[in-house]
Amino acid sequence: MRLKVAVAGLGVIAQTVHLPLLERRGDLFEVVALCDLSASLTARMADRYGVAGRYTDVTEMLDAGGFDAVLVLTSGSHGRVVVDALRRGYAVLCEKPLAYTRAEAAEIAELEDPGRPRLMVGYMKQYDPAVQRVAGRAADVRAVQVTVLHPSDRSQLAFARLPEPPADVPAEVLDRFRAREDELIRAAIGDAPPEARGLYTTILNSICHDLSLLRLLAGGPSGVDHVTTWPGAGGRSVEMAGPLRAGGRYAIHWHYLEDYPAYRETVAVHHATGTFEMVFPTPYLLGASTRLTDVSAEGRVAFSDVTPSFERELAAFHAMVTSGVPPLTGVPGALEDIVTAQQAVTRLLELNDLPPTTGESTTPTTPATPITPA
Repeated sequence: MRLKVAVAGLGVIAQTVHLPLLERRGDLFEVVALCDLSASLTARMADRYGVAGRYTDVTEMLDAGGFDAVLVLTSGSHGRVVVDALRRGYAVLCEKPLAYTRAEAAEIAELEDPGRPRLMVGYMKQYDPAVQRVAGRAADVRAVQVTVLHPSDRSQLAFARLPEPPADVPAEVLDRFRAREDELIRAAIGDAPPEARGLYTTILNSICHDLSLLRLLAGGPSGVDHVTTWPGAGGRSVEMAGPLRAGGRYAIHWHYLEDYPAYRETVAVHHATGTFEMVFPTPYLLGASTRLTDVSAEGRVAFSDVTPSFERELAAFHAMVTSGVPPLTGVPGALEDIVTAQQAVTRLLELNDLPPTTGESTTPTTPATPITPA
């Protein structure tokens, strides 16, 4: 079955990844509608991909219909758009983060049918060939160590030669969206100081990919007992650590390095009989493979596969919609990430002798059901 899809949000990830892959996988998908706040960008992308449906208002696009599924690629929290799409009966592939608040996640969960999933959260690294090769193979995990070296988007995207960002979005529209984002973050963590606020958004916009790997490979974090963040030339660094549900501990070191030569993410899973080490390249290079090194008593084995994780994710989304195959991350996994980010903020305030805030992060939480590795 070939799915008719609409795409909401035509920024960097849509231009460099999703639209090219949807075109490549024309055996599975047909793009019939595009939406962005910028009319000029919508027109340019629609002309490029031969799409008739062109919108600058996502509600108008959802009401117009004519498609089976929606890719939600807008910036910030996606809670409201996902709710609106699910209520109209569409299947949804949503880029991270699903939401900024537990309340948004709860509203989305009410619209899901456990027997027939309609929502996938876009943690493409879970579908990486190297990750899939490791999933379920590490017994007695002692530690998972993650290091992310994150240069600017400008340096990561130089190869793509993207046009300048559009300038035709009305200022009052942007102001309204920024105010809504601020309202959601305050609901999540209260009136937190800038350092804590930055930590929260960094976790839900970037470190969440590493949390998704921890969930798939080691049951996920069961808490945050150490977190710190500090400034440096060009950007901030984050360090967080705690226990894993499957036993052992995790440690994440995330560094924004404005002029670092290339994105690099290393995930090492140390278990009773060896180590799996995965080195991820920038996600925007679709032909670049993750390098997996499997170290055991038998020696070192290297593995790589150039199939883009984003493409495998799209194929899994198609299988979810057409055959009911559960995604690796739905609402429960996304909710775990929100809870972990809130725990990190609470711990940061405690360690710095700062007063607690009055957001969701100060209310008791019930951990989501851990995902079962594929």
